Amino acid sequence: MLARLRHRLRQFFGALRPGVSPRARFDAYAWLDTPQRRIFESMMLRDQQHGIEVYRRVRAGAAGNDRRLFAAALLHDCGKGEVRLWQRVAHVVLGACAPAIRARFASEHGAAWRRAFWRLLHHPEIGATMVAAAGGDPDVVRMIGAQDAAPADARLALLQAADEA
Repeated sequence: MLARLRHRLRQFFGALRPGVSPRARFDAYAWLDTPQRRIFESMMLRDQQHGIEVYRRVRAGAAGNDRRLFAAALLHDCGKGEVRLWQRVAHVVLGACAPAIRARFASEHGAAWRRAFWRLLHHPEIGATMVAAAGGDPDVVRMIGAQDAAPADARLALLQAADEA
């Protein structure tokens, strides 16, 4: 529990001043095609930063250069859209303490803050739909959409572990 709290605190403080270096962006772009790069660029800077961190962990644990796995790591949070920091914090805290209240706050058609909660809850499906609509590889779409499900294979398990690390 203490390790999880430390992880969330590092996430929070990292989100206060997100940044992606030109070198990190160049490295990420090597694994993304043009439509995927557009999706990556549409992500909030903190989600780009997180995607690059997840990609680096995946790449360190992967056997070989798995372009699809790396693309899924970089894009796995693309379905979140624009979400304010307080909404992210509330989403995590309510998810741990009061998931039913968090679910009641979420609404696809409500006020902007309620739509943000809805996107946070449903970002795997939203992201998978976005990547599929951009002509993404079905395997990349599958991994993005299944990021919160029980891992069906070792590659998805690696992506999930890297996301939680």
